[in-house]
Amino acid sequence: MVEMTLRFEIFPDDLDATVDFYTRVLRFRLTADRRNDPSAYVSLRRGSVRIGAAGRTVPDARASRLPPAGVELVLEVEDVAAERDWVVAAEWPLEEDLQDRPWGLTDFRVLDPAGYYLQITDRARLPASAAVHTREDQHD
Repeated sequence: MVEMTLRFEIFPDDLDATVDFYTRVLRFRLTADRRNDPSAYVSLRRGSVRIGAAGRTVPDARASRLPPAGVELVLEVEDVAAERDWVVAAEWPLEEDLQDRPWGLTDFRVLDPAGYYLQITDRARLPASAAVHTREDQHD
């Protein structure tokens, strides 16, 4: 099976604040910076996660970006406690501090400057005996 990666686009009203948050607080790397173009846009990357941000002014957008009406963007990290400590050291407010969830993962939640809701979680750990089945496996 061919693997899939994820790139998502967000539409903040303040690209400077967005770049600051994603580079300073979440340690993304700025890979394209066209903030001075008529169609202002930036691209950020950390590992295989890529984010595009196009500057847009949308009245009352923050409320519509929150669950359950909006989207919860989930970022998986190797060490969620260290990631939380980094965010706190960067003096960014947490929406929810570290919590062990009933589904077996630990996470914390933050809002980016434009109001996008981010869940930062550890990676799911499968037991060594667990087999991962793909759709192709079902047809063999």
